[in-house]
Amino acid sequence: MLNTQPHLQACDDFYEALINAHQGLSTPESHAMNARLVLLLANHIGDHATLCDALRLARGTVGLKTATATATPTAADHPVITPILPSQAMA
Repeated sequence: MLNTQPHLQACDDFYEALINAHQGLSTPESHAMNARLVLLLANHIGDHATLCDALRLARGTVGLKTATATATPTAADHPVITPILPSQAMA
């Protein structure tokens, strides 16, 4: 089951590290790095249904079925996560 509640420790620090990791990369290099990061994290998670839920939420298409789902979830079942700026970015 996909955890959509705030769970990231030191989220501002991670956001800063993510932005720094992209510094100096061209757009294609940045996209490739993001793809590698997604695949690394997907491998770490490992659960197909959870990953499919994450794909649907990230795309904003909560009505698509996963390979293991028996019913189509509604938006109320899986609200789309809206990213927010870290607190230090607003200072």
